[in-house]
Amino acid sequence: MSDALILSAGIWLSLALLALSFLVTVCRVVAGPTLADRVVALDMLVGIAIGFIAVIAIKTGFTLYIDVAIALGLVGFLATVAFARFILSRGTADEEGEPENAARPRPGHRSGSGKRSKMAHGGKQ
Repeated sequence: MSDALILSAGIWLSLALLALSFLVTVCRVVAGPTLADRVVALDMLVGIAIGFIAVIAIKTGFTLYIDVAIALGLVGFLATVAFARFILSRGTADEEGEPENAARPRPGHRSGSGKRSKMAHGGKQ
């Protein structure tokens, strides 16, 4: 086999695998289920796009594409950081969308019947 044939087969195989991973990642963006899952999937889409650009750079021999891929990586990183800060500003939430501290009683708030036990206050009521 010649070198050009092996390179061509490798390029087409990598393009097919990148296309498959792109479709699976888009399904994760659409399906969710949480905002954090969508942010991670969008970050993965940036990585897949960088892979596409790198493969096209190898196929065409045009090295300027590598600079574009580096710039896309930097923009993708900044976007991921911005999304993470947005998620943190919304507060922490569990899978059902309720704040984690909603189930906790407030400090000084008594749960139960409201009567204090005798043992808690030295036997006096």
